[in-house]
Amino acid sequence: MELGAFSISLSVKDIDLSKSFYQKLGFAVVGGDQKQGWLILRNSSQTIGLFQGLFEKNMLTFNPGWDNHGNPTETFTDVRKIQQSLRDRDVEFISEADENSEGPGSFMVTDPDGNPILVDQHR
Repeated sequence: MELGAFSISLSVKDIDLSKSFYQKLGFAVVGGDQKQGWLILRNSSQTIGLFQGLFEKNMLTFNPGWDNHGNPTETFTDVRKIQQSLRDRDVEFISEADENSEGPGSFMVTDPDGNPILVDQHR
């Protein structure tokens, strides 16, 4: 099962302060909308998202169909196939992708320690 590009999504208190801090670590803004409370930053192939007021906990994020630089991959495992594979393994879901749709979709699970994991396909 190929989960796609990995990033960490951080729930931040002050997006300006967090952006400044991560820029000092060598990250550059590559996407998002700071006025809406979210930014995507990258340092080489490492990606972090900063999200102010959009969710409560830090979250692991996987994006099927993208590489680590946010470019589309030639092939990828559709989010609905990943979801079905996890369902077959008795994984419980917080939210699910619509199995009767195509294209973008997402689902969310939590690990045994309560860490949210988002699998979010944009294409």
